[in-house]
Amino acid sequence: MSDNKIQRKVTSSSLSFGEGRGEACGEASGMRGEASGESRITGAEALIRSLKRHGVKTIFGYPGGTIMPTFDVLYDHLDEINHVLVRHEQGAAHAAQGYARVSGEVGVCLVTSGPGATNTVTGIADAMIDSTPVVVISGQVATPFLGTDFFQEVDLVGITQPISKWSYQIQRAEDVAWAVARAFYIAKSGRPGPVVLDFAKNAQVEMVEYEPATLDFIRSYDPDPDTDENCLQAAVRLIDEAKRPLVLVGQGVELGNAQEELRRFVEKGGLPCGCTLLGLSAIPTDHPLNKGMLGMHGNLAPNIKTNECDVLIAVGMRFDDRVTGTLDTYAKQARIIHLDIDPSEINKNVKVDIPLLGDCKKTLARLTELIRENRHTGWIDGFAEYAKIEDERVIRKEINPREGPLNMGEVIRAVSEATKNEAVLVTDVGQNQMMAARYFKFSKYRSMVSSGGLGTMGFALPAAIGATFGAPGRTICAFMGDGGLQMTIQELGTIMEQKAPVKVIVLNNNFLGNVRQWQAMFFGGRYSFTPMANPDYMKIAEAYGIPSRRVAQREELQAAIREMLQTGGPFMLEACVIEEGNVLPMTPPGCSVNQMLLEC
Repeated sequence: MSDNKIQRKVTSSSLSFGEGRGEACGEASGMRGEASGESRITGAEALIRSLKRHGVKTIFGYPGGTIMPTFDVLYDHLDEINHVLVRHEQGAAHAAQGYARVSGEVGVCLVTSGPGATNTVTGIADAMIDSTPVVVISGQVATPFLGTDFFQEVDLVGITQPISKWSYQIQRAEDVAWAVARAFYIAKSGRPGPVVLDFAKNAQVEMVEYEPATLDFIRSYDPDPDTDENCLQAAVRLIDEAKRPLVLVGQGVELGNAQEELRRFVEKGGLPCGCTLLGLSAIPTDHPLNKGMLGMHGNLAPNIKTNECDVLIAVGMRFDDRVTGTLDTYAKQARIIHLDIDPSEINKNVKVDIPLLGDCKKTLARLTELIRENRHTGWIDGFAEYAKIEDERVIRKEINPREGPLNMGEVIRAVSEATKNEAVLVTDVGQNQMMAARYFKFSKYRSMVSSGGLGTMGFALPAAIGATFGAPGRTICAFMGDGGLQMTIQELGTIMEQKAPVKVIVLNNNFLGNVRQWQAMFFGGRYSFTPMANPDYMKIAEAYGIPSRRVAQREELQAAIREMLQTGGPFMLEACVIEEGNVLPMTPPGCSVNQMLLEC
């Protein structure tokens, strides 16, 4: 493993697992056990007790052959742990992600071996790149049959090691508490991410003297690196001397619960900021220093100003290619400060001048304490010119059209305003995602749930289900296209059974819209397999017992939204939108971040 990947992934060798618990799971690795004083129990019972010990109250799952002993034990604990039966294991993984993203806790899913396990792989990969803490527990064939191509045997550890923080096979009942304690510690500590526990069937039925365990230290794993004081002082000097500073706000601010620290930092320094897709709700949309979204379909002002600023302060973001455009011309005029908890992100894509390793909740607080109060009024006023251009040439046309079919943006803005901008936004992937990111507004933290790095179509519906359990008191608005909905449409059955209050908004343009836009712009308008023949979504919703309404006329939109929000429980609103609408502005691939198209 290369040096720059050590923090991102936690391997078996780096944790010194050895053959069993021994020294590696004792005091040398921060494990604390305590005698239970009870009779021996099965490994499956030990797993459920360990999950309860780590505060798990909701599990998303699907039973099957090799995990049945655990599901049988779970049946006796349903007064303390709620199990949500999804309709496909991919849905379990995405639901766990949605739960984790809005709650800040670890999401858990429980599936069987073979196809049940491999169906979670997309969700695991999605959670890895978007730093979402989930624990995926799968059944596995009994250890005597490993490697024999036994029915529904698959090497899940081998498959998931490259896309998880830690992947481990539990082969003995005595290792259950040990493995669960590590799984939760690794998933949530440092830069969060997914952990996989592959639970052999024999370990589920073996008897063990259960000893509850907690963990706060693992040798060779440093999830909270110390911040270099010299780098901190250098960053303060650079910020104080800056004439044209710009803060880039990433999801790491929300993962680190550093939203208030961020606000105090930018307010004291008079620092304008732009947000990545997943960082959009880390600071309220209407905060005067929030200048909008960064990236390919972001706002004009923060993108142009990225290549005009003299100091760029990146907080909890990874300089994704959709944010930077071509790296050859990205912020070459700026001195760059990068705050991140993961050393592997420093200098990975963009060479920085001052790295500030550590938990941004701490580093932001220290910076705020040390920097001078400032306003940068002239620099900040310069953002308004570009905001005005974008408003006149793009935004007004999208959210307030005078005629023609409904636009995606006007539907999204109308829903946001009807919820007083307080709802949780869950998006699928494609034009619906970019439009929602642009036109939904945020006033509360942890309100943006989307598949960022992997771009997983089908993410929204199951993730929204998870969000209803992670934030039960909030309105969950899930925007998706007609393509993404059909990838996980079976999860309407989960919504039906759970009465999960998801407000499903289908932006139906009868196309795979994002691909169609690229085909129109870069492939001569050759719509190769992007037009879609769609079913009657109202009849499908009716079959699942979900109230629904279709709207195609502008004058019907507000009434339809009111009906959706006033209906208790789930609701499906299908908005028939313009078929060949485009998401603008847009930085074309291979172009500089400030070369944004306002029309196409």
